[in-house]
Amino acid sequence: MTLLVQEKKLIWAAEPKNYTGAAMTAKYVSLKGYDHITIVIQTGAWAAGTAAVTINEATDVSATSPQALAFTKQWNDETASGTLVETAVTSNTFNLTTANKLYVIEIDAAQLTVDSNYDCLTLAVASPGANADFYGVTYILGGTRYAGATPLTAIAD
Repeated sequence: MTLLVQEKKLIWAAEPKNYTGAAMTAKYVSLKGYDHITIVIQTGAWAAGTAAVTINEATDVSATSPQALAFTKQWNDETASGTLVETAVTSNTFNLTTANKLYVIEIDAAQLTVDSNYDCLTLAVASPGANADFYGVTYILGGTRYAGATPLTAIAD
């Protein structure tokens, strides 16, 4: 049996907390050693705010030369069925608006502007306004490019 933690690198990207009145930028992560990232956002209590989700790419994990990264879909379980539903993303953004839901974004490393040395990315969430809105973010990196017993470092400590 193969375990998720043996095949993927899991990163706690943004702590789960109340983001009332505050924007959030998760940790930057490098995809130099990985082919793919799955971004998982889990909302908790939600007091009717609207928080826009975007992704930025950069040339390093220190956020050098950040720019928007294009993406066209996300998956969510807003229907409370327990099944993730593919949803189109317009203008590289979508909104968190619902309590106790999962939102998933899948990005291949090839989507980054690698010919200009962009190989790092982050998730950004705008302020939900003056509402008690809670969420957290986890990254799952996969497709390790270099074989080895220890997964490559992907974040700056």
